[in-house]
Amino acid sequence: MIDWSSKKILITGGTGSFGRAFVRYALEHLKPSVIRIFSRDELKQSEMRKEFNDNPNLRFFIGDVRDSSRVERALRGVNIVIHAAAMKRVEACEYNPFEAIQTNILGAQNIINQAIDCGVEKVIALSTDKAVNPVNLYGATKLCQERIVVQGNSYVGPKRTRMSCVRYGNVVGSRGSVVPIFREQMKSGEFTITDERMTRFWITLEQAVKFVRTSAEQMMGGEIFIPKIPSMKMVDLAKAMNADAKLKFIGIRPGEKLHEVMITEDEARHSLEMDDRYIIEPEFGWWANGTHKGKALPEQFRYASDNNTWWLKPQELREILGTVS
Repeated sequence: MIDWSSKKILITGGTGSFGRAFVRYALEHLKPSVIRIFSRDELKQSEMRKEFNDNPNLRFFIGDVRDSSRVERALRGVNIVIHAAAMKRVEACEYNPFEAIQTNILGAQNIINQAIDCGVEKVIALSTDKAVNPVNLYGATKLCQERIVVQGNSYVGPKRTRMSCVRYGNVVGSRGSVVPIFREQMKSGEFTITDERMTRFWITLEQAVKFVRTSAEQMMGGEIFIPKIPSMKMVDLAKAMNADAKLKFIGIRPGEKLHEVMITEDEARHSLEMDDRYIIEPEFGWWANGTHKGKALPEQFRYASDNNTWWLKPQELREILGTVS
C-alpha cells in the first residue's frame, strides 16, 4: 500500500478529463501533500485553478512532455507520476504523424529518463485497447509507449524507480467519446453508427481513476494492468439514449475496429487473472521484482469486447449515462 498523504504526485496532461477527475478524487480521498499539474495549455490551467478554488495543494506547471529539460524540472522531488499526456484523436494522429510520435513516444521516453534520474518511486502510464494489434497510428504510438515503459525498468539499475501501464477501453463521456456526439445528434433524431455489429468495452471516469490508484498501489514494475469491465453494443447505446431515434449506418471509418481487444492470445500466456483485473507480466529476464498471486489464463484466452461474459443492457446504460455530465 501507499501512504498517499506523504507523497508528491505529478500528472502529465493534468488538465484533461482524466487529470481533472484524478485530482478531484485525490484531494478528497488520498490527500497527497502536493499534486503537480503538468500541461501545455495555460487557459485550461487557469480554468482548472478556478474549478478547484486555488487549492494550496495544487501546483500548475506549464510544459510539454516533448521538452526533456522541463520534464526534469517538473519531476524534481516527485514520488509518483501519472502519465496521461497524449495525442489521442485518431484522425489528428493520422494527419500529423510526426507530432503524434513526438508526444506519445518520445514524450514517454522523456518521462522515463527523467523519472529515473530524479529518483521518482513509481510511474504509471495510461494506455488504451487500441495499442493491441494496432490498425492506426494512435494505437501504434501507444503500443510503443507500453513497450518502452515496461522495458524502462531495465534501465533503472540500483535506483528505486518502477514503471507500469494501465490499459483500458472507452471512457464514458470523455472528450472525443461517442456519448457527446450522440447527445448532439439527439436534436436531429438520427444517430450515425459505423456498423451495427460494433461492440466496445465501457468504463466510467470514476472507475478509471480508482483503477489507476489501485494499480499504482499493486505495481512491482513492468506490468500492464487491465480492468474487468463490461461490453456494450453501439446499437444498444443509441437505443438507451433514444429508443425512437433513427439509426444510420455509415460504414467503418479508416483506422477503426469492429471490436476492441485488451488481451491477445500471445499476451495471455504470461498473464494472470485477479478478482477485478488481469495483469500482463513481462516476459523478459530482467523481471525479478516478484510476482502477483493470481490464476493463470487458459490456452487461447482472448479478452475482447465481442467475447466478453459481461454485457450492459439498455437500462443499465441509461443508469450510467445519468451519472455523466
